[in-house]
Amino acid sequence: MIINKVEICGVNTSKLPVLKNSVMRELFQKMYQGDISARERIINGNLRLVLSVIQRFTNRGEYVDDLFQVGCIGLIKAIDNFDLEQNVKFSTYAVPMIIGEIRRYLRDNNPIRVSRSLRDVAYKALQIRDNLINKHSREPSINEIAAELNIPREEIVFALDAIQEPISLFEPIYHDGGDPIFVMDQIGDEKNADGNWLETITVKEALRKLSQRERHILTLRFFEGKTQMEVAEEIGISQAQVSRLEKAALHHMRKHI
Repeated sequence: MIINKVEICGVNTSKLPVLKNSVMRELFQKMYQGDISARERIINGNLRLVLSVIQRFTNRGEYVDDLFQVGCIGLIKAIDNFDLEQNVKFSTYAVPMIIGEIRRYLRDNNPIRVSRSLRDVAYKALQIRDNLINKHSREPSINEIAAELNIPREEIVFALDAIQEPISLFEPIYHDGGDPIFVMDQIGDEKNADGNWLETITVKEALRKLSQRERHILTLRFFEGKTQMEVAEEIGISQAQVSRLEKAALHHMRKHI
């Protein structure tokens, strides 16, 4: 994937125009009056905005051309729904719309399968979210979305979490010019915690206090996962003897732990 390519989807990004706010307002007013050329100028004048947004998603293995096209769909939706009367800067309104469109695209291409019912709840919540953004020009809370859908807040949170796209454990989350910090650096490892490590040492020390036969039986039973019958066949004694020796060995170990 080429991140710093000049041409994306046949568009020379080095020559994209930038429109001033005053010009944007004039073009929107003309667009509201039915001027199609004004709408096209607004689209072309904000392609740099799409370009800046897709930089956030370039580490996900997606083609830049695909992300740019999807981002343009979000831009067009923002343009068609933008209201000058709200006195909000267009970029402030458009960026969440572009990001939302790209996230929807990534979710639809998510390799993790999510149940249809969860997807339905999540997509309804996202649709209500977009409607509330259009209405209030701000990000709505989960409680507001839940009230609109008449669905418990927890159910919406669960559904939205279920459709989140996966990220790599090696995705950098911070870089200060030195060694980067990756996602995996922020995840605790309960399996290899100090308590488990000490517990393992304690068990090994207690095993050393047993006879060779007792140690062999416990190794076969609890480290190799064999049944008492299988242990009995392997070492040539009865299953009842294995059971007695096992209980005695565990009893001896408890004294040393």
